[in-house]
Amino acid sequence: MGIIVQLFENPLNEMFGNFTRILFDFFGNYGLAVIALTVIIRGLLIPFNISSQRSMLKNQALSAKITEVQKKYPNDKQKREEEIMRLQQENGAMSISGCIIPVIQIFLIWPIFRVVSAPLRHISQVSVANIEKMMDLAGLDSSKAAVDNIQLIQRLGQDSNLLQKCIDKGYIAMGQFMDLNFLGIDLTMTPSITKWTSDPAYLPLLMIPILVVATSVLSIMLANRMKPDYKAKKEAKANQKVNPSAISVQADSTERTALIMNWVFPVIMLISCFTMPAAMGLYWIIGGIMGIITQVVVFFLLTRPYENKKKELEAQKELAIEALKTAKLVVSNGKKKK
Repeated sequence: MGIIVQLFENPLNEMFGNFTRILFDFFGNYGLAVIALTVIIRGLLIPFNISSQRSMLKNQALSAKITEVQKKYPNDKQKREEEIMRLQQENGAMSISGCIIPVIQIFLIWPIFRVVSAPLRHISQVSVANIEKMMDLAGLDSSKAAVDNIQLIQRLGQDSNLLQKCIDKGYIAMGQFMDLNFLGIDLTMTPSITKWTSDPAYLPLLMIPILVVATSVLSIMLANRMKPDYKAKKEAKANQKVNPSAISVQADSTERTALIMNWVFPVIMLISCFTMPAAMGLYWIIGGIMGIITQVVVFFLLTRPYENKKKELEAQKELAIEALKTAKLVVSNGKKKK
């Protein structure tokens, strides 16, 4: 299993490292390179978001027919699921995009973490053998040279004599030693709750986890509010206060599961911020902002037109019902006069 993982991991790490290096060469700034990388990755996921939302809206439009199927086959689960699936397939309401998006986002965390943990290897293109020699020279554990050279970067930045020795020995070229600061924050450092009291350099780092959680929570709140059934669910909750049995136990369970999942990820990200380089937190912050932008775009592109069309059809239906009632009333009055 380990060999299979390496077959995928190593090329992916190299690809992300090379791409980040290109962005670094273009912008001349490590933080901007990470931001650009995040924007490009999340931008490529927008079509999947649109596909997922379009599928969800089609399912919403089929809700009445799905309810009919559920009433028709209340005791035959297999037949009920087959009919619902047939309806979804016929109307193009089936999509795996909603499942793909979180899987891709989780899958991409690992190569990005590898790149920000070993920028000398993946971005500066310093060989692992030379990194090991520099770590030995610095008195560091060289067994992690391929996956973690943050300590070495920090030592080289603090000790000019060590850096000069490494350059003289040909382990690293001066141009390969990158500036990894962004807006006065050293992106190789890991945020800490305790260290900022003794080292002021850690104080601005605390903004990283705060912004990670803020953007993540805001993204979740917007995603919930911009769902086409948001108002209906809100009204159903209000009705539940009057009639506790108005919402089924199954709906309650589904909602609780979604709520738990929504808040588990921000907590995991918050904890991870205190164990990873600040560059990883920057990736999550920009990812959260891109998620918010994507939700707004999808809402105005698909959800809002769908809601307006739905209101228009409901208004037309009400007018037709009123017209039918009026016609029946006229006929009834005509019969009475006769």
